[in-house]
Amino acid sequence: MLCTAGHNNTERAQYCSTCGVNTFHPGTTAGYNGLAIASMVLGILWLYWIGSILALIFGLVAHQQIKATRQSGKGMATAGVVLGVVGIAFGVIVLIVDFALVTGPYW
Repeated sequence: MLCTAGHNNTERAQYCSTCGVNTFHPGTTAGYNGLAIASMVLGILWLYWIGSILALIFGLVAHQQIKATRQSGKGMATAGVVLGVVGIAFGVIVLIVDFALVTGPYW
């Protein structure tokens, strides 16, 4: 089955594996990337910094998928990556300060 751009796909393909065009409804794209949405949501929630780590991972994977499939959601994936990095950095700072307060001064 050929997409509207002329790329060859399997008969069961819903979206073109090369350009991401919906082969059943020409002119529409593959929609939003699910990992990009998850990345942004987890970046906002933080979830005791586990969400920040997942937001960073999901955002980076979403960027790769979006580039390959031309789906929407690049901005959400970028927001998830940025929020994930901020959350991880904040967590590291909290751990350092907490460790410094627990161990006390060395003098």
